This record gives sequence, C-alpha cells and structure tokens, in this order.
Amino acid sequence: MVNRALRSMVILAALAMPATAAQPQERTHAVGGQPAFETSFARFEALPPPPEPAGRVVDLSTIEPPVEVAPAARPLGVGVASYYGRRFHGRRTASGERFDMHALTAAHRTLPFGTLVEVTNPSSGKSVTVRINDRGPFHGNRVIDVSREAASQLGLIRRGHGTVHLAILEP
Repeated sequence: MVNRALRSMVILAALAMPATAAQPQERTHAVGGQPAFETSFARFEALPPPPEPAGRVVDLSTIEPPVEVAPAARPLGVGVASYYGRRFHGRRTASGERFDMHALTAAHRTLPFGTLVEVTNPSSGKSVTVRINDRGPFHGNRVIDVSREAASQLGLIRRGHGTVHLAILEP
C-alpha cells in the first residue's frame, strides 16, 4: 500500500514538471549569448608562410645520412661442409659454451672463436653467416662443420654435406 502511494506521488511529480525542463538547452557563451561553437568556416583564413630562419642555420636537405655498409668479406676458400646436430646438442663445445643445433654456429680447425664466416652454397645460391664456436671437422676433406639450422638454411640437410664457399666477415 505504501509502495502504491509512493509510486503515484512520483508519477504526479513527473507530470507536473514543466515541458521546458525535459528539453536540452543550447549551450551558449557566458558573454553575449552566442552559440558555443561556430558552424561556418568563413571565419578561418590560410596561415601565413613560416618566417625565414635567421642566423646560422643548417640546411638539412643538403646533408646525406651515413649509409650502413655490410661488413667486408675476405674470401677464405672453397671446400666441403657438413653439419652436426642432434647427437651433439647440449654438449660443451671447444669454446666452453653449450652446442645449440638451432643456432647459427660452426666448427673450424684454425679460425679464432667468435669469427663470423659467411658460408655460401653455390649450387643453390643460399648463404648464411655463422659464428665459430667449436673445433673440427675431424673427418677427411671437410673444411667446416655447421649447425643443423645453418645446414637447413643452406640446403645441406638431405645430402649431409656439400661444396661451399667461405668468406670471413670483417667488421
């Protein structure tokens, strides 16, 4: 019963409100009663050109940025490359780090550890840059043993070995 009485009082109060209170009012400036925004673009004009620079100013259009040059390659020779992978994965290399068959690393008999060597497969034209971190290969006529990932990128996985061109990259 109390709810009905309360509900009817709210309805009567809503009906008694003036109609202008429910209408949204137009926003105006505090001064002059003008609308808050201008809908005409007639008042906008083009901006004047920027002033000429004064004093010692560098013209950036004459400066050529330095070009990054690829490291120079010093040919090392041609030979047969093979790869090593799963059987040696996780074992220590001659440099002391663990062998990762998914990294781009290689073994060479004489090059210093950390040397970057570009290995190119001439039959496919593919090349990869490997870092020397191990000693080897210790098999006959091979000149370099690359990781499984490097062999995959060179296209040596199927045969297990292939003729490659070697070049030392110098920074």
